[in-house]
Amino acid sequence: MRRYIIFGLSAVALLLILKPLYKPKTQEKQIAATIEQPQQSLNNKDSSASPVITNVSANSEAQIWSRLRQGRGYVVIMRHALAPGIGDPPDFRLNDCSTQRNLSNEGRQQATRIGKAFRSRRIQVSRVVSSQWCRCLETAKLMNLGKVEPFPTLNSFFSNYKTQSQQTAQLRQFILNNRNTPGVIVMITHEINMTTLTSDIYPKSGDSVVLRANEQNKIEIVGQIKAI
Repeated sequence: MRRYIIFGLSAVALLLILKPLYKPKTQEKQIAATIEQPQQSLNNKDSSASPVITNVSANSEAQIWSRLRQGRGYVVIMRHALAPGIGDPPDFRLNDCSTQRNLSNEGRQQATRIGKAFRSRRIQVSRVVSSQWCRCLETAKLMNLGKVEPFPTLNSFFSNYKTQSQQTAQLRQFILNNRNTPGVIVMITHEINMTTLTSDIYPKSGDSVVLRANEQNKIEIVGQIKAI
């Protein structure tokens, strides 16, 4: 009997000695699992879900202008110049400017200044396209950077969100299709269109966002040019 008691006490003592040696291993595994789990979640995230790579702060305006002079495939998408108010009157008609919210005198001067900024920096503009809204077409014409083409894809969907997805997809595809186009394409549109395309940029009147499709066939935000 005494022999079994001694044997039992020895086993307990051995267990108490060995337990601290195994505990750190278990804790290490638990800590490792805690660290690795979020990392796995990040790695499994579908990075291709959004075709826009936000990189707004990477370039100063001086660097952006320099890239526009030297590169190809760049798209400058701009919110129309200053037109006080929100949306359009209830009797709005696309082919009648008198029924729309239009540029103010300050807005017209702003559009002219922005156009001069492009010319003074010797930016080669290959194409100018615009929403069919009068304030956008007038902005584009006053910038005087080339023939202005009405481009329905840039039309505002502020009052009709049913076309939002389709128009945004068409706009993205247009940018991808012009990845190797020499010079710069200037696009005049509305705040809602720009915010939807870029996800988190809310431009003021006359602000621009510079975009370019990269080699991975995704649209990259090169930076922003503030209104002049």
